Amino acid sequence: MKKIPLYEVREISDLRDMLRQSVKIFNDKAAFMIKKNRGEPYTSVSYRTYGADVDAFGTALVHLSGIGSRVAILSETRYEWYVTYLATTNGTGIVVPIDKELPSNEIASLLNRSHTDILVYSASKQPVIDEIKSVIPSVKHLICMDKNEENKDSLYFWTLLENGKNLLEKGNRDFVDASINADEMTILLFTSGTTAKSKAVMLSQRNVCANLEGMCKMVYIDPADVFLSVLPIHHTYECTCGFLCPIYRGATIAQCEGLRYITQNLKESKATVILAVPLMLEMFHRAIMKKATADKKMARKFKIGLILTQGLRAIGIDKRRKIFHAVHDGFGGELRMLISGGAGIDPKILSDMQKLGFLCLQGYGLTECAPILALNRDVDFNDRSAGIPLPGVDVRIINKDENGIGEIIGKGPNVMLGYFENDEATKEAIDEEGFFHSGDLGYIDEDSFVIITGRKKNVIISKNGKNIFPEEIEGLLSRSPFITESLVTGEDDNHDDIIVTATIFPNMDAVREKFGENPDPDTIQSLLETECVKVNDQLVSYKKIRKVVYRDTEFDKTTSKKIIRNYK
Repeated sequence: MKKIPLYEVREISDLRDMLRQSVKIFNDKAAFMIKKNRGEPYTSVSYRTYGADVDAFGTALVHLSGIGSRVAILSETRYEWYVTYLATTNGTGIVVPIDKELPSNEIASLLNRSHTDILVYSASKQPVIDEIKSVIPSVKHLICMDKNEENKDSLYFWTLLENGKNLLEKGNRDFVDASINADEMTILLFTSGTTAKSKAVMLSQRNVCANLEGMCKMVYIDPADVFLSVLPIHHTYECTCGFLCPIYRGATIAQCEGLRYITQNLKESKATVILAVPLMLEMFHRAIMKKATADKKMARKFKIGLILTQGLRAIGIDKRRKIFHAVHDGFGGELRMLISGGAGIDPKILSDMQKLGFLCLQGYGLTECAPILALNRDVDFNDRSAGIPLPGVDVRIINKDENGIGEIIGKGPNVMLGYFENDEATKEAIDEEGFFHSGDLGYIDEDSFVIITGRKKNVIISKNGKNIFPEEIEGLLSRSPFITESLVTGEDDNHDDIIVTATIFPNMDAVREKFGENPDPDTIQSLLETECVKVNDQLVSYKKIRKVVYRDTEFDKTTSKKIIRNYK
């Protein structure tokens, strides 16, 4: 293992301490770049203003409902969300971020399960609120982020915030002097899944602060960085790494107007960092490669550029950003780092992006770990791996098979307190030594990199006891220009073996480019079978795809863009 020194970071005792330090250090620097209306120019909000708004809204919440309230947030990513989150954790009570894309009955169930007292929401969710307000008895106060004179049941966010300012001016210190126990639950997060299956993860401020310090020791985040916030903010990956991390480091968070506006917002904000999921990086990679190889002349020039830059790097000269300036200009010209999380990604995509001059890193985490367990460093990375364990985190492999692959478990200050009102599930997840059992399978190589091979519950076991990891095969399939998504499963043939089956949603743009505007299903089926033969050439016999199913619609996905696998 390489002994590369960690970056020095500020110590923080809790999230209030973190924010107050950042406000003092960065003061008038931009904490946020926001757009009040789509298409408008960005306007900036300073650290000073943000800190004051958190204290004011927190004071208003305490005055409204007292210390210890459970405050749920239901909205798209916006400034009011950021204010509510820290206004809750920093002295009010327990914050409950809710996935805004859930159906109304599931939202009602999560509010009831969390015993929410206060619900802060945006006007876009008003129809949902109107539908469920009669079946969420624990919710005593509704607060809307947007002004609506006709809505008499809800308080207005900005009126409350002004009330909080007035209370502070009169000397009210109930919120700003409130006692914070960094080891108690202050964050309640629901895992993805249906209402019946989702678990409520209890996190403390110690969990999150340990993650913030750990990740910033491994990857350098500069106060000059601008994070473009693209992923759903209720998800712990985006919340910890894309919101709390830049606030901790004094960077700026730019609001993204939506997936179709990413390129435009990158240029407007001059963003330097994006947190992404594999689906996004695959989209970026595919667009770059398609443009770079549009004709023979372009493809030859691109290939020469790759050879030249690799040769120069071998002697310590880096000209990637200059030679591939057209690619960088397409991403706003300032983007320096992309961090992939949420699921495994094809290492070739990471490698290709590195060759173009983008620092492209993969991390590994779970909601239960606040979220990061392992992370590739900016100065030491392995494109095949999920990274090395965070400082202070012990990652081990248990129940190894003949290839050294077993379940990944982790222990450290970032591991959750447990599942809310579910002792049985907590005991199943956290053993007597305090190790969290991830349900992921993998191994740790000689350089301490964690290599993930798949999920325990996804593994296909052949009749002769061999383990087949669907994720490995899906990763190979994703390299085909004719395949957009795939799902690999095992079907019992009721005879001698398990049939490895690939269900594939093709890239119809590439298919039409090859066969014309209206290719028939048999032609598409034949093409997909040919692509699977190519993948089979890279697999041992028991892993080979034996059945190919053509799917003409996208797979259903979670809001974090993971394909939903149907388990019995």
